[in-house]
Amino acid sequence: MMELFNEIISDKLSITQKQVKSTLLLLNDGATIPFISRYRKEITGGLDEVQISDIKEHYDKLTEIKKRKETILTTIEEQGKLTDELKKRIDDTWELTVLEDIYLPYKPKRRTRAEVARQKGLEPLATLLMLQGENNIEEKAKPFVKGEVVNVEDALKGARDIIAEYINENEQVRNLVRNQFSRQAQITAKVVKGKEEEAAKYRDYFDISDSLKKCSSHRLLAIRRAESEGLLKVKITIEDEKCLERLERLLIRGNNNSSKQVLESLKDAYKRLLEPSIETEFASLSKEKADEEAIRVFVENLRQLLLAPPLGQKRILAIDPGYRTGCKVVCLDEQGNLLHNENIYPHPPINKTADAASKLRKMVEAYNIQAIAIGNGTASRETENFVTNQQFDRALQVFVVSEQGASIYSASKIARDEFPDYDVTVRGAVSIGRRLMDPLAELVKIDPKSIGVGQYQHDVDQTKLKKALDQTVENCVNLVGVNLNTASSHLLTYISGLGPQRAQNIINYRLENGAFNSRKELMKVPHMGAKAFEQCAGFLRIPDAMSPLDNTAVHPESYHIVEQMAKDIQCEVSELIRNKELRNKIKIENYITPTIGVPTLKDIMQELDKPGRDPRKMIQIFEFDKNIRTIGDLREGMILPGIVGNITNFGAFVDIGIKENGLVHLSQLADRYISDPTEVVSIHQHVTVKVLSIDIERKRIQLTMKGVGQS
Repeated sequence: MMELFNEIISDKLSITQKQVKSTLLLLNDGATIPFISRYRKEITGGLDEVQISDIKEHYDKLTEIKKRKETILTTIEEQGKLTDELKKRIDDTWELTVLEDIYLPYKPKRRTRAEVARQKGLEPLATLLMLQGENNIEEKAKPFVKGEVVNVEDALKGARDIIAEYINENEQVRNLVRNQFSRQAQITAKVVKGKEEEAAKYRDYFDISDSLKKCSSHRLLAIRRAESEGLLKVKITIEDEKCLERLERLLIRGNNNSSKQVLESLKDAYKRLLEPSIETEFASLSKEKADEEAIRVFVENLRQLLLAPPLGQKRILAIDPGYRTGCKVVCLDEQGNLLHNENIYPHPPINKTADAASKLRKMVEAYNIQAIAIGNGTASRETENFVTNQQFDRALQVFVVSEQGASIYSASKIARDEFPDYDVTVRGAVSIGRRLMDPLAELVKIDPKSIGVGQYQHDVDQTKLKKALDQTVENCVNLVGVNLNTASSHLLTYISGLGPQRAQNIINYRLENGAFNSRKELMKVPHMGAKAFEQCAGFLRIPDAMSPLDNTAVHPESYHIVEQMAKDIQCEVSELIRNKELRNKIKIENYITPTIGVPTLKDIMQELDKPGRDPRKMIQIFEFDKNIRTIGDLREGMILPGIVGNITNFGAFVDIGIKENGLVHLSQLADRYISDPTEVVSIHQHVTVKVLSIDIERKRIQLTMKGVGQS
């Protein structure tokens, strides 16, 4: 069976069977996707995280189909209807839709109209009519008028019910209707009468008819959400008459009374059984496709957000801005530990501006602050303006930081465990400061759905969404690597091979024994077996370790290679890392073995060149236009600085420093044609935009990046 699975997956993904087989063996042996993609390139032929994830997903689907087949075969066998031919058809089928079509005639049914007619003994009459050779059908029906069958018409009606069910279960018929839906299906939506005001935000969909296959995922998800809220009536339709004409040509043979009965059954089957069934199927398929697209965008946005540039280990003063309740200010040390917190009131209605300025200056001096982080929520612009106008005793960088999800974190168990003696406002401000230092380390504490980088996250398949987002977080954490001696339990949880229990065991070991001095010491952590160590060690960094390799992405299993390189050119490993001229003497082909090839050796040399390198970019300071405070300040044609806050498949939402974000539609992102916004923009990218239009009533702003120079 595995060989067959390898062949199917290979064909689907255009990856060699050898690569598929090797990857599945590694996965089944407990290896994680980040570990395989980083440290087993020779075995997989250099497959990346996405390809490995696709292999796993297809394998899981095939495994589910295999289980479904077993259920189907058992059910049919219990009915005594499993022939060798039928069994072969089921065994050879790996498309779920085809499998269910084969099974449909044998599927145990509720008390259908056809089943009632069979119990009345009308199946022989239905069989006779389906042959379409009999003209005097009343005479043929008379012998069936007995028991519960009251007259000839009752007998014919029951026979038609049986024929209708037979037509509905016919594979050729279903595929014909399916083909029509595939080519012609239209999705229509109409507002429910009397709900126009309640459904105002769905105004664009009050009376629409779109080609289903061309309907974008965001439109379809919006329509389906409105339908679930009882605001729109939605249908997926085709040209019924044309479809019926094709079905007639397939099924109707002749022009006698039997044929007329079959035609009547066909029309009934189409309207009552076939069309609703295939409509439901296509509603499900289109929703699944829309989900996949929405999740793909969500995943890419999350990846970009998690890999946002960190400021690094600096002493931070973080401010959670507010008006009436004041601004919550916290001071953090280089590790993100809370040193001090208090409130200041620089804004209306309290207006203690001088007092707030004095407190800020004292905190900056007392806690040796190196940078200031300001949340981008209510009163953010005013707070930024207030802070940048102060005279401090040193030069300070001021950053505006996204607050999205900070309130979720501050009320969470994780935050309560970290700061049991402080309220949610302090925790929220701490989160803002830590996000500036290291966005990845802080954002992993929040449910990805609460970070605000996707659309319709509550409308897509929640299981698929969670799986995709969790895998994205895991990939990002392992790509960056974490400091074994400072990482939180939550961050360690995402490291390959660890999970919650081992992560907590590491924290406990640290508390009892102090900082780790080497990766080998991990083996002393309870429940850290050889397999778990293999999976996690390469992603954990120890900056001041005894071995300099412990602060690199070189896996311990490859240390002997680096040691041999150093020995061959008569130097220490530390010298090899420091001295580029020494590294240039190394010929990597001399170190190729049956298990270690060029990909691993290239990775090692790259790591020696920049040990412990962070793949994230450098952080940049950004300033909004100081003259724009509200949507009322905007004018068409204005050119403004902005930050990309969210990306969808139809464009990008840009923060221009006011409450409402503006939309740069896909068609307005570049002077050339693009099909995917991520070709041009990324989350938190600094951009220059021009205002195209302002709809104050609907609070919508249309922007463009076309013809506007980007810095």
